[in-house]
Amino acid sequence: MASFNKIIIVGYLGKDPELRYTPQGTPVCNFTIATSEKRKNNYSGETEELTTWFRVTAWQKTAENCAEFLRKGRQAYIEGRLCQEEYTDREGIKRQSLVVNASDVKFLHLNPSDRGEEPSQREETAPEPPKSQSRKGTKKIEDDEIPF
Repeated sequence: MASFNKIIIVGYLGKDPELRYTPQGTPVCNFTIATSEKRKNNYSGETEELTTWFRVTAWQKTAENCAEFLRKGRQAYIEGRLCQEEYTDREGIKRQSLVVNASDVKFLHLNPSDRGEEPSQREETAPEPPKSQSRKGTKKIEDDEIPF
């Protein structure tokens, strides 16, 4: 029987994309994207927002387009597959993480030229990614603790 690995994410970028080139000259772009959902807390009954962060890697022309058109806070549609990567953290401990290897990226914002508007006619600030609220019994992770 065949197997299948596909993920679709629609969310907001956590920081500007970083474009690099491999020694062979292949463009590779890395960025993070956040999704959020509202849930009712079983203990308090209050509605809370749960944010999930994804690391994304895009290659070749898709990587160059991401670096050119995406910015922190902008919304994007990402389609790809999950890949497991191994890395060594600051303390020298080997760790693993999941990364989305993007096969298709759609930019869910429009440039003024796409709409025939002048830059002064559009809102210049992009929305901030959703804020994370820690759930009961989970530790809140600080930016310094994230290995990417």
